[in-house]
Amino acid sequence: MDLLNTLVEKGLRRESPTREEALAVLATSDDELLDVVAAAGKVRRQWFGRRVKLNYLVNLKSGLCPEDCSYCSQRLGSKADILKYTWLKPGEASEAAAAGIAGGAKRVCLVASGRGPTDRDVERVGRTIETIKEQNEGVEVCACLGLLSDGQAERLKSAGADAYNHNLNTSEATYGGITKTHTYADRVDTVQKAHAAGLSACSGLIAGMGEADEDLVDVVFALRELDSDSVPVNFLIPFEGTPLAKEWNLTPQRCLRILAMVRFVCPDVEVRIAGGREVHLRSMQPLALHIANSIFLGDYLTSEGQAGRADLDMIADAGFEVEGAGTTTLPAHRADALAAAGGGCGSHAPAGGGCGSEASAGCGGHTDAAAGGGCGPCGGHAEAPAAAPAAASASASEARTDLVAVRRRGAGTDLAPNA
Repeated sequence: MDLLNTLVEKGLRRESPTREEALAVLATSDDELLDVVAAAGKVRRQWFGRRVKLNYLVNLKSGLCPEDCSYCSQRLGSKADILKYTWLKPGEASEAAAAGIAGGAKRVCLVASGRGPTDRDVERVGRTIETIKEQNEGVEVCACLGLLSDGQAERLKSAGADAYNHNLNTSEATYGGITKTHTYADRVDTVQKAHAAGLSACSGLIAGMGEADEDLVDVVFALRELDSDSVPVNFLIPFEGTPLAKEWNLTPQRCLRILAMVRFVCPDVEVRIAGGREVHLRSMQPLALHIANSIFLGDYLTSEGQAGRADLDMIADAGFEVEGAGTTTLPAHRADALAAAGGGCGSHAPAGGGCGSEASAGCGGHTDAAAGGGCGPCGGHAEAPAAAPAAASASASEARTDLVAVRRRGAGTDLAPNA
């Protein structure tokens, strides 16, 4: 297919596809799906080989968020029966992180619900980061705490944070239909603050909220322009008790096409399969590893994932290998630019290269927002975007509420984590 050949050639050169080409990927048929996966796989292997980076979430503070993000189980007014607890102590958080690290996780993502941290919260998280790093040599730490105020990113960097996660979630045009208590511009500002402080920016999206193909393409191109080092792709988990509980718009095939589109637009960036992969990709998860080079291990913020052992078996059975702590995730040209920028990603990609930032799916910065996690500044109890009916009818799948399980173990409980 001429389209796929063109996209592979551009990806190998770190060139951006056109918006029309990105839309064409989402419009491919199921008969063409394996060709799409194979083409995206060529670009993935060029920059990341057969390595899979494992990340582990630690929910530092769960529930009771004042923001109204429609997708989030922790949102204001949520009736989802999730765990609710206040801040974990540094030792408790480090103990929770150790389980994921023992399972092979290279990065620990520290997430807290809320609009954004107070200065006292930043101090608390800083002590937690220091504790984790003292007890686990070589581990990366990403913070996801919501909207940042001036100077807070710098203080997290000084405490040892390597990255900051804050997702854009959806296109600017439809953002107001998902969240009312903060704006799309607020999210962009936080990603830019992380960049400026020398933190590696992590920013991604949530698919399946009723958005149109154009919205997905818009947000991914926005992430590319922000020049993120990692882009988590969340698939909405329609949690009962949230405004989007009835939005079952995804099929495994559509999820694969979305991941492929992200890979073509962001060829040399860490593409992470985040919340919702078990619910929507299901038995197609191994195919997704041919496109993405990063996943979360075990459970998410408020929902349960598949067993950590099952994740490891899946990676091995698909012919991939877990990325070790001594290996640099990003390609040399990005890693060198990141180091030169003092640790953050800055604008280190050439014109036509690189991609977005690594913000979380939630507001606070948790990639589990789509997985029933979500946080602070992302909600909005407004209805789904106006384009929802058309998008849903084009790709709706049956509701699989049997695959949605509230997290009852790990951080904030007396039960062992699923890592």
